[in-house]
Amino acid sequence: MPVQSEAPVTFADEAGIHAALGIEKMPGEERIPAGLITMSNGTRARVYVDARYVLGPEGAHVTIAGISGLATKTSYAMFLIQAILQTVGEDDIAVVLLNVKQNDLLVIDKPVKGFRPEDHEMWEAIGLKPQPFRNVRYLLPWGKDTQTTGLPNCFGEPPDQFQTYAYSLEDVIGNRTDPGPGLGLLIRVPDPWDTLGALIGEVQNGIQNQEPKWKIVRSWEDLLNGPPLMESGTAKPLGSEIRASSVGRFVRVLRRVVKNRQSGVFVQQRAARKAANLGEEIRKIKGGQTYVVDIAKLTDEERALVFGHIVQEVYGMYAEATVDEQPDLPKKIVLFVDELNKYAPVSRRREDGSSILEFVLDIAARGRSLGVVLIAAEQFMSEVHPQVVGNCSTRAIGRSDSSELSDAAYRFIPQDVKAYLTRLDKGELLLAHPIYRQPIKIRFPRPAYQAIGHEGRRW
Repeated sequence: MPVQSEAPVTFADEAGIHAALGIEKMPGEERIPAGLITMSNGTRARVYVDARYVLGPEGAHVTIAGISGLATKTSYAMFLIQAILQTVGEDDIAVVLLNVKQNDLLVIDKPVKGFRPEDHEMWEAIGLKPQPFRNVRYLLPWGKDTQTTGLPNCFGEPPDQFQTYAYSLEDVIGNRTDPGPGLGLLIRVPDPWDTLGALIGEVQNGIQNQEPKWKIVRSWEDLLNGPPLMESGTAKPLGSEIRASSVGRFVRVLRRVVKNRQSGVFVQQRAARKAANLGEEIRKIKGGQTYVVDIAKLTDEERALVFGHIVQEVYGMYAEATVDEQPDLPKKIVLFVDELNKYAPVSRRREDGSSILEFVLDIAARGRSLGVVLIAAEQFMSEVHPQVVGNCSTRAIGRSDSSELSDAAYRFIPQDVKAYLTRLDKGELLLAHPIYRQPIKIRFPRPAYQAIGHEGRRW
């Protein structure tokens, strides 16, 4: 209804803002603090997101986009996860974080030094305690010098307590009862005729089933240099359908990934190095625990393997298990990943055969009912697979370029609002949520843990 002539007009208070946005209809027990609205007259109002649309069952997942370094995407993800843990209940939620930039997330259990009064006040205004993460477990990659130094392959000083992880051939392939993530995650080259795919299937089936000619293959060295694939440095055909040239290509690609250009995470025998199997560690997670898996110094192929392995394990835990089978399984698990566009790019299709994409799409589609929640960050939302973006109920956009905002991925934002997105400051985001009648600009506080590396320089 239009405002009548001469009618008094006043600024809305917090209750009025909540009524205008639709927050007033949100049940109190479902409210997760998501930031603050600050009006020009100084009035502030808490902003909430509905847990039913963040953690399920009505909807799930959060995507955060914006220019690198200016949108503070990781900071908001950590703030939102902390809000979930404090309001929904730590014992019901498990968290897995992938650290991809320097050592940004390797100190999240350490209190922040020199916390500014205004930051403390903002946390309290939002209704949360400014505290670091609790019950954190760090999983760091084995490196080339770890055997002699005892130090993992990470940026800076490692955390006080950590567990290294590594991959032997057995870890990647697995066995019949407990398959591994698979060699397919490591072979990222064009394969239009699925020749390499067929060869990978032969290798994995042979090793998993302990077929006679594969029994002697126990390590990467055996696979790359010995029979049945190689003999005296020469590739051999595999059966009557896979030619020697295809075997040679497979060996060259795999040798480059696991030997010539590797960071040290691939080992001949993992048990001898007292390193963990990452999949086994993920399956041990309990409610109230936060796992940080460091992949910052890994190659792109190694990152794809680790992320794909985690996604497969998490999906398997919730898609296949029942409460009776795994009574200790957390009710919900939150998975945070940066640079999602590398694993679920817009150019890939499900039928292209990417196992990572397959699992990400399934989690995006079924996560709300399974209890698996994806919180993803990327510079450009336009580069993420549309099925993933479309299944994210909550979207946060930081400062972005006008050319990026013209993409169809941002059509949910009114045209007049897009102009503000090119001028947002640090700590400001545009938040879209199913409960809101339109996207809103919010502010959020800096993290309450030590901020070093990339994140420490942004505030």
